[in-house]
Amino acid sequence: MAAIRIIGIDPGLRCTGWGLIESDGPRLAYVASGSVVSDASEALSVRLRQIFESLSEVLNRLSPDEAAVEETFVNRDARATLKLGQARGVVMLVPSLLGLEVAEYAPNAVKKSVVGTGHAGKDQIHAMVGHLLPRSAPDTEHAADALAIAITHAHCRTSVTARVLRGELARAAR
Repeated sequence: MAAIRIIGIDPGLRCTGWGLIESDGPRLAYVASGSVVSDASEALSVRLRQIFESLSEVLNRLSPDEAAVEETFVNRDARATLKLGQARGVVMLVPSLLGLEVAEYAPNAVKKSVVGTGHAGKDQIHAMVGHLLPRSAPDTEHAADALAIAITHAHCRTSVTARVLRGELARAAR
């Protein structure tokens, strides 16, 4: 079985993190990570185009086999949630246009998969990403979160049991 290249994406309007890993059975290897940033002084439509173009360049350059995106959680600011949802739509569109299926994971499912608890803090997630991918060097917390999303997908992608677990994790996160 050949290694599978998985890109995890942490959507954001200001900063979208991405992280690429290779999964070869139980072995995970860090490939690359980074962030794409939109210009906050521009109109929303321009910012969404900036995310689209930058993320498209990353995926075209790195050629992932599979993609995973974090689901949006609803917060108290409906406008901010709507804008984040629009950025997330762009983030899901980019790999889809390349013919990749896009898996989705709730934030609590990512935490549970990487740390073991659905209510882990950012510092715990980043520490476990560093432990699981010792060569990783994410430049932002968004890139580290994207690597955690890719790790979650690597753990959940292969078996029927894992697919059932993914469904249970998604239900538990709600």
